[in-house]
Amino acid sequence: MNAIDNSKMQKDDITLGELMSILSGAKDSPLVFYYDDRPVKPGYHVTEVKAGQFSALDCGANPEAWSEIFIQLWDIEEGDRTHMPACKFHAIIRKVTEHVKLDDTAKLTFEVSDGVQPMQLYCAAIPTLRAGAVHVELFPRPASCKPRDRWLAAQSQSTSCCAPTSAARCCG
Repeated sequence: MNAIDNSKMQKDDITLGELMSILSGAKDSPLVFYYDDRPVKPGYHVTEVKAGQFSALDCGANPEAWSEIFIQLWDIEEGDRTHMPACKFHAIIRKVTEHVKLDDTAKLTFEVSDGVQPMQLYCAAIPTLRAGAVHVELFPRPASCKPRDRWLAAQSQSTSCCAPTSAARCCG
């Protein structure tokens, strides 16, 4: 059985390589992540960076395989700290690469918690530079039915007038 390449990401997703490339051009700018319609606190920490290789079987019995990088943010206030500069975040990730192989093309997931609320998973949009800071919007990473998602993607690319009008069974 051949595994389906599940590296296709949501349109808002960026890879670790894309994020690092953008940050390298904004070295001294504060890096501000936004989630749940609010910015992380200025004292936030990058508490963990993980790399994973995943193999799975989706609900349609299709084998899946992908790489994913997880960056954990601890959203806390700490003293007089300001949002970390992009170069510090960049240096943290580069330090991790000395010990852990990070695939720059891997799916990128942020895990965020304030230490009280449960950790939540987010995908990141392309960073923007506004008012002298790098802003990265994080969006909740929803669950999905991959066979249904593939079928819908194929339907949106189909120009045939005779395409089926009902969804194919996803959980067969």
